[in-house]
Formats: sequence, C-alpha cells, structure tokens
Amino acid sequence: MSSEMYQSPMEVAVYQLHNFSISFFSSLLGGDVVSVKLDNSASGATVVAIDNKIEQAMDLVKNHLMYAVREEVEILKEQIKELVEKNSQLERENSLLKTLASPEQLEKLESQLGPEEQPTAIASNSPEQDAGSAV
Repeated sequence: MSSEMYQSPMEVAVYQLHNFSISFFSSLLGGDVVSVKLDNSASGATVVAIDNKIEQAMDLVKNHLMYAVREEVEILKEQIKELVEKNSQLERENSLLKTLASPEQLEKLESQLGPEEQPTAIASNSPEQDAGSAV
C-alpha cells in the first residue's frame, strides 16, 4: 500500500477498514476476498459499492442467526411442553399416593422429611383423606 495515493490519514483509515470488512464478510460467505483500491477519482462510488456489499453480508448473517434462534426456540418449546406434561403426571401420582396413604404412613413420611422439605398437604390430614382411607 503506497501512501502517496491518499491525501489524508482518514482516507488511509477508510481504505483499511473497508478492506478488513470485505475480507471478514467474504470469509463468512466463503467467497474470494475482493481487492479494493481507492483513488481520488472513484472513491465515492467505491465506498458506496463496498457499503452495499457489507450491508448485504450483514443481512445474510442476520438471516442465518434468526433462523438458528427460531430453531432453538422451537426445540425449547417442545422441551417445555414435555416437562409440563411430566410435571402434571407426577402431581397426579403424588396426589393419588397421598390419598391412598394411611395416617401412619404420612406420619412416618413427615418424620423422615426435614422441616424445609415437608409439603403443607402432608402435614395436615383433610377430612376427604380420612373418609377415603376408612374402609
């Protein structure tokens, strides 16, 4: 790169920034690196063309990222759905087991659980549970 082509340090910086941008986005797209040489006569048109290519590359990257995010969201939604179903099933099983348990079994369970682990439903026998367990 010869510095005689450029009138100011700003032109050198613009040239280097655009070359870096094109190289970076070309590598993302798998294409060849485009060589850009700015001269005083066509620098405006070249900058516009480079900006357009950079914008196209950024749009492509954005589209790929959005697709990947949507795909991940769908996977997570399915996992949440499965976990909600499993939670519901376990809550039904837990409720059934509490209903079928005798007061002695509930007391034994209370004594095995620490105070922070005891659910409030186990700690108090409701009249429905007593009526259901009397045979």
